[in-house]
Amino acid sequence: MHTMKKSVLYFLLLLFIQMSFAQSNLTWQGYFSYNEIKDVSESGTAVFAASENALFSKNLGTNVIKTTNTIDGLSGQTISALYYSVTFNKTIVGYENGLIIVINEADGSMLNVVDIINKQLPPNIKKINHFMEFEGIAYVSCDFGIVQFNLATMQFGDTYFIGDNGAEIRVNQTALFNGFIYAATNSGIRRANSSNKNLIDYKQWETIATGNWSSVVTFGTDLYAINTAGYIHKFNSGSNSFAGFIALSQPSLDMRATSDYVIVTTSSSVYIYNNQMALVRQINTNQITDSNPSFTCATIIGNAIFIGTKEDGLITASLSSTVTFENITPIGPSRNNIFSLKATTSALWTVYGDYSADYNPYPLDSYGISKFSATGWLNIPYEEVLGAQSMTRITVNPSNENEVYASSFFSGLLKIENDIPTILYNQTNSGLESLTFAGPTYIDIRVNGTAFDKLGNLWVTTSRIKNGLKVFKSNGQWQSYAMENILDSAIDNNFGTIAIDKNGTKWLSTSENGVVGFNESSNVFKKITTGPDTGNLPISNVKVVAVDNRNQLWIGTTKGLRVLPNVGSFQTEDQMTANPIIILEDNLAQELLYEQFITDIAIDGANNKWIGTADSGLFLVSPNGQETKYHFTINNSPLPSNVINDIDINSATGEVFIATAKGLVSFKGIATAPNDDLNNAYVYPNPVRPEYQGTVKIAGLLDKANIKITDIEGNLVYETISEGGTIEWDTTAFGKYKVASGVYMIFISAQDGVETKVKKVMIIR
Repeated sequence: MHTMKKSVLYFLLLLFIQMSFAQSNLTWQGYFSYNEIKDVSESGTAVFAASENALFSKNLGTNVIKTTNTIDGLSGQTISALYYSVTFNKTIVGYENGLIIVINEADGSMLNVVDIINKQLPPNIKKINHFMEFEGIAYVSCDFGIVQFNLATMQFGDTYFIGDNGAEIRVNQTALFNGFIYAATNSGIRRANSSNKNLIDYKQWETIATGNWSSVVTFGTDLYAINTAGYIHKFNSGSNSFAGFIALSQPSLDMRATSDYVIVTTSSSVYIYNNQMALVRQINTNQITDSNPSFTCATIIGNAIFIGTKEDGLITASLSSTVTFENITPIGPSRNNIFSLKATTSALWTVYGDYSADYNPYPLDSYGISKFSATGWLNIPYEEVLGAQSMTRITVNPSNENEVYASSFFSGLLKIENDIPTILYNQTNSGLESLTFAGPTYIDIRVNGTAFDKLGNLWVTTSRIKNGLKVFKSNGQWQSYAMENILDSAIDNNFGTIAIDKNGTKWLSTSENGVVGFNESSNVFKKITTGPDTGNLPISNVKVVAVDNRNQLWIGTTKGLRVLPNVGSFQTEDQMTANPIIILEDNLAQELLYEQFITDIAIDGANNKWIGTADSGLFLVSPNGQETKYHFTINNSPLPSNVINDIDINSATGEVFIATAKGLVSFKGIATAPNDDLNNAYVYPNPVRPEYQGTVKIAGLLDKANIKITDIEGNLVYETISEGGTIEWDTTAFGKYKVASGVYMIFISAQDGVETKVKKVMIIR
């Protein structure tokens, strides 16, 4: 958290957090990081900023900050361009994969435009780089050329392939100057007459300058362009050529013009030029003393400059003042790619270190830790974690929530007391050991899964050493357990998670040895691995183990799911055997989650299993696994990614936190209880987007409420009586056919007819 943030901002953010907590009837919540600014745009009264997959705006008159993310209908894909049209009051978001989302700011409705995604082009050249508006048309600069998009009709017009002989060419920016469209491309600056009706013909485009160009803008009566070497050029209309004008010390990342200024951004400086192209202000990263951030883009509104950074969000300053900077980024976790999280009844902890699928922590990560609680987000920066790199797990002492441990998959075990990192346990001050096969001078302590037992002892796994299991006792003593007899090769073995059952048996997931069980009362290790007689796992690489409310051990591997029917079999059987869950699908017996790469399993208060996968989203299955209640993906839910890193559940509220590769979201309530009145009734999702495959849910209902859904003309398309607090509509007219695009009215009335509510849902096909 930046010290430059004003106390007023803290108050606003606290207000924002409390408001979001108050909206507890919403099923999904988003906890996104807004720190990596991809682009900014502006109106006369507001600044708009895009982070990697979420947006925010600040109204400069009211100081209200508004966020928009996947919960509101945005895609979880990576944003590459942003433009706000004052004329149409629409925000246009462009993505690296070619998707465009148009937000109507008047009502918040969103339109997904997939024409570029659907073009028959290589997928890696569909990125959207820039929007330029002229006479109601947005000229979209893409990695393959230029596309016209009509902001009034929301329809695409022509596509211009302007490379040599009509080839694809990367267009970084366009500008309109003296009746010509100028395009800065990776192969010259090209131009064509804007009134020419035949711009599809590449021969109508002429090359004005050769080389690789990052920007071109019109400023007053002049045209300026920057080449990728970082040299600003000015256009000479007499000679129809660009001449070198100002040399920058670094390549430009962004150039734009307002009526009074040209703003050029490099990674370490923002240059502001006036109408005579005289430098009136230069802001360097080292002036922002807190963090020395890396810049990405900047714009000016009135007397205020707004600077986007790579890791520190959006910073603003007065044009006339050179000293006071304020960070106006919505508060959130420091990064979106959360590797692991831990929920308590009052807080949520997140870490960002990681390792590859084969447990390689390199390149090492130097990130801090984030904590979310009723007072908002606390971000502990890397500078304060005592050098702990690649932190992969968080464990909280169940008898003292102020005592927290972070596992570092390189540096050991970090103890955090009252939110302050206090001790880094390593080979010098604890029973932890470095791996040794890389030589005696190489220190590498790979702590991963940790868990507290009932006596307050902390059990710790350390990969790639002989004594991989250790315990840090509540009296401060350490003890190690030799494991070379149970492991095929200790120095090749990596540990994932650890679970402790009601008998005190420790269950360890491993990369090479399946599941290893251990109980210190008998001092016995036992193994569940592959092979029909040695445990029946599909593969020896186990990512997660979890003990459920019926004393079953759920085992997630890189090739599917297995269940040990009773953890008590550790005491009674020499060789334990895990079983797949067989379900009937289309009258065929199938294995639940057959060969899926399972990343995490979390068990809620009703003993349902929340199962995360490496690329197929999130599954919620019934206590015995026979019923799949939900399968959430990016196509039918606000999940920003199908890559699920971790899941944990607040046992008091039932809120399920889901860490994905592209952001943190949470889900509340799978079956809602009936309400006392209809004031909390709401519709989700709204609008219903073309790619959404699921049902429309109407929640917050009274029991036995009557629901009628009609089109805008009043024709009835659906009617039902609720049982409980939620009903689902499959968006068909009485099950016959999918209803057409449009606004549909939802009339809700209580059983006695006394209370009524009317809701609307917009369907976009």
